[in-house]
Amino acid sequence: MLQLPLFLLLLHFLSVTPTLSLNQDGLFLLQAKLQLSDPTNALASWNNRDATPCNWTAVTCDSSSAAVTALDLSNLQLSGPVPAAALCRLPALSNLSLAVNNLNASLPSAAFSACAALRHLDLSQNLISGPLPAALADLPALQTLDLSSNNFSGEIPATFGRFRRLEYLSLVSNLLNGTIPSSLGNLSGLKELHLAYNTFDDASIPEAFGGLTNLEVLWLADCYLVGPIPHSLGNLTNLKNLDLSVNNLVGGIPEQLLSGLHSIVQIELYQNSLSGALPSAAFSNLTNLERFDASTNELTGTIPDELCRLRKLGSLNLYDNKLEGTLPESIVLSESLYEVKLFNNSLSGSLPSGLGVGSKLQRLDVSYNRFSGEIPARLCAGGALEELLLIYNSFSGRIPESLGECKSLRRVRFRNNNLSGVVPEGLWGLPHLSLLELVENSLSGSISNAVSRARNLSILLISGNKFSGSVPEGIGELVSLEQFVASHNSLTGRIPRSVVRLSRLDRLVLRDNQLFGEIPVGVGGWEKLNELDLANNKLDGNIPKQLGDLLSLNYLDLSGNRFSGEIPIELQNLKLNLLNLSNNQLSGDIPALYANGNYRNSFLGNPGLCRALSGLCPSLGESEGKSRKYAWVFLFIFVLAGIVLIVGVSWFYFKCRDFKKMKKGFHSSKWRSFHKLGFSEFEIVKLLSEDNVIGCGASGKVYKVALSNGEVVAVKKLLGANKMINNGSSDSEKDGFEVEVETLGKIRHKNIVRLWCCCNNRDSKLLVYEYMPNGSLADLLHGSKKGLLDWSTRYKIAIDAAEGLSYLHHDCVPPIVHRDVKSSNILLDDEFGAKVADFGVAKIVKGANQDQGAEPMSVIAGSYGYIAPEYAYTLRVNEKSDIYSFGVVILELVTGKPPIDQEYGEKGLVKWVSSTLDQKGQDQVIDPTLDVQYREEISKVLCVGLLCTSSLPIARPSMRRVVKMLKEVTAIPKSMSGKLSPYFQEEASDNDHQGSLVLS
Repeated sequence: MLQLPLFLLLLHFLSVTPTLSLNQDGLFLLQAKLQLSDPTNALASWNNRDATPCNWTAVTCDSSSAAVTALDLSNLQLSGPVPAAALCRLPALSNLSLAVNNLNASLPSAAFSACAALRHLDLSQNLISGPLPAALADLPALQTLDLSSNNFSGEIPATFGRFRRLEYLSLVSNLLNGTIPSSLGNLSGLKELHLAYNTFDDASIPEAFGGLTNLEVLWLADCYLVGPIPHSLGNLTNLKNLDLSVNNLVGGIPEQLLSGLHSIVQIELYQNSLSGALPSAAFSNLTNLERFDASTNELTGTIPDELCRLRKLGSLNLYDNKLEGTLPESIVLSESLYEVKLFNNSLSGSLPSGLGVGSKLQRLDVSYNRFSGEIPARLCAGGALEELLLIYNSFSGRIPESLGECKSLRRVRFRNNNLSGVVPEGLWGLPHLSLLELVENSLSGSISNAVSRARNLSILLISGNKFSGSVPEGIGELVSLEQFVASHNSLTGRIPRSVVRLSRLDRLVLRDNQLFGEIPVGVGGWEKLNELDLANNKLDGNIPKQLGDLLSLNYLDLSGNRFSGEIPIELQNLKLNLLNLSNNQLSGDIPALYANGNYRNSFLGNPGLCRALSGLCPSLGESEGKSRKYAWVFLFIFVLAGIVLIVGVSWFYFKCRDFKKMKKGFHSSKWRSFHKLGFSEFEIVKLLSEDNVIGCGASGKVYKVALSNGEVVAVKKLLGANKMINNGSSDSEKDGFEVEVETLGKIRHKNIVRLWCCCNNRDSKLLVYEYMPNGSLADLLHGSKKGLLDWSTRYKIAIDAAEGLSYLHHDCVPPIVHRDVKSSNILLDDEFGAKVADFGVAKIVKGANQDQGAEPMSVIAGSYGYIAPEYAYTLRVNEKSDIYSFGVVILELVTGKPPIDQEYGEKGLVKWVSSTLDQKGQDQVIDPTLDVQYREEISKVLCVGLLCTSSLPIARPSMRRVVKMLKEVTAIPKSMSGKLSPYFQEEASDNDHQGSLVLS
């Protein structure tokens, strides 16, 4: 009987033997694995059956002792807290990387304090929040510390000045505030210091940084720095890269700074408030300087000859300053010169004739200056010239023939100069050219048929010249052409039939020429056309019906021609901001949509349309005798009309009393239109019946109104208008509605619901919006249509809505806070494109409130389940409040769950997601109906939602950053490095003056 228990005991020992064989380092790693979520099973090789972990994924061991010396767990999509305690029990661990994951939570104050052997620690590109652990400075062997691209907040601990062997410190792209501690100047062995993209509180650059004599890279871009540049930085004789860009630094560029930087390769000082002259003599010592950028400052004086004489200088950016004088001839001495950007200054004189000869010049932008003389003939001598931007100067003479042979050219802009003569034939047909702008010169000749070879040309702007001849048939070969503007020339002939093949065309402007003939057949292929302007030519024939199929068309001007026949009824399909068919030979009826006073000027000068709309033509006077003969007829008609009017009014009063009651007060309404409307405001009022209600909310009722012209609009009738009047609100308070709506009506963005018009009277306030046929996001996630949205559509909706909010926060002046972001206020068009809606409770953030950071509200701002936690004790809303609410929307998209539900109890969706993640993992959070192949994307979007719903407002990213993070979900992660790399700052004169690109 004893044999059976002994046998079972033997089996037990055999079963546990593999576990007991794993060494101590392996057990510590398994403890760390238990704390991490591993959705891709990247750590599958980590098991308790091996004797050592040396063959496990991401593990490196010492060859003799089998002790773990390095862990590279980067880019494995791991999430959860950093398992510092378990990992620091590895006695020989010297290299640890957990970069590019989704690690969250905060680091304990004593995190990694036990990692005595640690030399390299990389936690970059995660979601770690909270303060920086001060005890990190006690690690005796640490040489590199990279905590960049996280959400660390608070101040940099002063203890960070105690690192003994630190050579590399990167805290880039966090939420750090306070000041930069002077103690960092004690890190005498430091070679690279990266503090860029943080929100320090008007911090200055410590003078103590002058003691970092081994420093090679100092990266302090976009840190809210103030004050002058310390002279002590001139002591950094080993410095190669100095980046102080995008701050609020003032004063001059110290001569002592430049004279001491003997090793400097790159200096970036752009977008500050630096003033004074460039210190000429100091540049003589910078023999290794390759890139110098002091653009967008307030610098005065001239460009130093000593700077231009530097042999290694490759990039010179001094645009957006107040510089005068000439560009020194010595600029031609550099054999490395590839970029010169000097736009927006007051520079004058001629460009050096040898510019481009001794180097491979790629980009030259001297726009918005006072340069004169001829364009240098050898700019493309190096065969690398890509961008030549000379707009708004006084260059004269001919365009050099050599530019017609410069096959590397991509963008050429000569707008507003005094150029003359014939354009080199080769310039028309350069193979890589995408933009050719010759506007407002005195150029002559014809458009060469060689243009057909410019297959990459997308923008061709040649208006305001003396071009003659016909538009060549070869224009139809430009399959990439989006804009063709050739107005105000002397072009003749017919519009080439090939032009209808330009399927990407967005603008076609040929006004003020001498073109004749008909508009070519087949214009229906211009599906993306936004503007068609053929005014003031000699065109004839009928207006093509196919123009009514161009649903993207906003501007149509065919005035001043010889068009005849009827106006196509198909034009009613268009939502035009401008329609001008005046001064033609049109006849027949005007389409019903346009047969009202709003469009009278659109049809003037067409005798055949006189009877279609009153006021189009001058009335014909009768002879005096004839007038007397029929005077009694007019008198009889007036009397009869008076009787009919009295009877009609009486009938209307007694038979339509209810209707009058419904629209009582609208006779004195203030209607404000923000677009040309094809409907009457009173037609809308008539259709506001309970049968047409499609939604009710805290701020009012929403009606779906189908108009007589076939258009459908959404009308929101705001609640509380009567109450405001009855409570005796002042005129200024009532006018606040008009001021606010005036601002909202001017908003133009593809991801914001368009406001057509509004009504404000003593009893009601109406907002008329474009109608969104697919309803709200809430309907499709939680309503009767639940389950229709796949992940690709949800992801697109998230980006669309984020871009709409980003526009409100960052691109409106003043910024606009929505105050009620929720899934029911994100509406979907017929292609499930998302648009942010309902500004019934939005408030414009006034500049006067910016010091306080928010606007105090007397009523609840937002909807239950979406309100940021700080609102409970501050009663203030700002952009961070919207970001929290949007984070809740992201969680709805990921989980498929509503913000409030009995399942959560009193938690709400945000707390439910957080607790479920900690207890059960993300698989229990993600909507089970979503395709598993998208789990990686869904996981990243979930992290963005969690970041937006952080309990600390400062830890929430801006909407601009939210958009960037969402778009990067499907992109390869990009590391942020301040190390030297090819320097291309995406700035050009046309980026700052986009309006000039679309002028004809």
